Amino acid sequence: MTEALVGLAVLLALAFLRIPIAFVMILCGFVGMVWVGSLQGALANVGQTAFDAAINYELSVVPLFVLMGNFVARARLSEELYTASNAFLGHRRGGLAMATIVACGGFSAICGSSLATAATMSKVAMPSMRRYGYDDALASGSIAAGGTLGILIPPSVLLVIYGILTQTSIGKLFAAGVLPGLVAVVFYMLAVRVVIWYRPEAGPAGERRTWRERAQALSRVWGVVVLFAIVMGGIYGGVFSPTEAAGIGAIGAFFFALLRGALTWRVLYDVLVESASTTAMLFTVLIGALLFANFINLTDFPQALLDIAGQFSDRPWLVILAILAIYLVLGCVFESLSMILLTVPIFFPLVIQLGYDPVWFGILVVVITEISLITPPVGLNVFVLRGVLPDVRTSTIFRGVTPFWIADLFRLALIAAVPALSLWLPSFVR
Repeated sequence: MTEALVGLAVLLALAFLRIPIAFVMILCGFVGMVWVGSLQGALANVGQTAFDAAINYELSVVPLFVLMGNFVARARLSEELYTASNAFLGHRRGGLAMATIVACGGFSAICGSSLATAATMSKVAMPSMRRYGYDDALASGSIAAGGTLGILIPPSVLLVIYGILTQTSIGKLFAAGVLPGLVAVVFYMLAVRVVIWYRPEAGPAGERRTWRERAQALSRVWGVVVLFAIVMGGIYGGVFSPTEAAGIGAIGAFFFALLRGALTWRVLYDVLVESASTTAMLFTVLIGALLFANFINLTDFPQALLDIAGQFSDRPWLVILAILAIYLVLGCVFESLSMILLTVPIFFPLVIQLGYDPVWFGILVVVITEISLITPPVGLNVFVLRGVLPDVRTSTIFRGVTPFWIADLFRLALIAAVPALSLWLPSFVR
């Protein structure tokens, strides 16, 4: 157990020094395996782990969903989603911020990436909110918070990774993410209302649209509806596997972008390069996490945790609270993918031993990981917006997201206390 604790301490120390987490996990995992085993065994483990990850058929869903998201972003579907939600909500105080959150939820349903959702919606929503005199904190905060929906509302890359790590049905995980995602939209809209109640000048009312204009705006989002229905409907109906759905979604997104005239040879090249770059980053982090997990499994640390958890068999909720507290702390240091890859192999056996549902725990993990995307000091969505909106200060964005991550804590408590929110829809998935 000493080796595992030392390894975790070194990993955290190097992460605090801002060394790329993928390389930190690879280094700590390799050195740890040399420590508890041998150099030859560690080298063989590195090669086998990298090879297994590269040829894993299930993991091919990751680059395909990334490619689909990039095509969707180029097809300008985000603009139509924002226009439609703005037509119904924009005339209210804070309505443009609410419209941004709703549009982020819709875009997440065909994108699957939090960072892409935040970056794309900032280009669409921020100019409109500024035109109506919105406070930069509320405007940027609603975009950053709305972007977090990309890792929960299916298709979600993080849910795919969790499903593969734990051998949990990806189709059921996707179904489980729908209701918590809708609850997130409602909670974020309530957060906007609280801000407007406290500071009415932060979100002036916009222009009221006629019902004819609303109908026209709504009719333009058919592309989003069709793509989501094909991909998710096929998975839920058992027509094809998540990997096949990802391939069909990528092809569908390509044709949408092509028919809208958004694709040129240069754009296609950029999309492919960006998708390959993102996939390479994801797989590097994945391999690093698997290596570190292999090192931990060679120690007696997992069995020690199981023994500790066994002492709380009559009060399993205390273990869940402890796990959530650890995630909240780690979220201040690690980005979402690294956090899930690093912790799930350790915590998952504990949760299963205590009798909890793996689908419910997966949603709980992703929700608390969402919170880390907008909390200081890391808050990746905040820094994505800082790059896209260089004239908005980082402190302003962090101030803007504060009401939203507070709302997230209430949502986390609700999902933890009411498992049916996560488990009702998966009960219908074959």
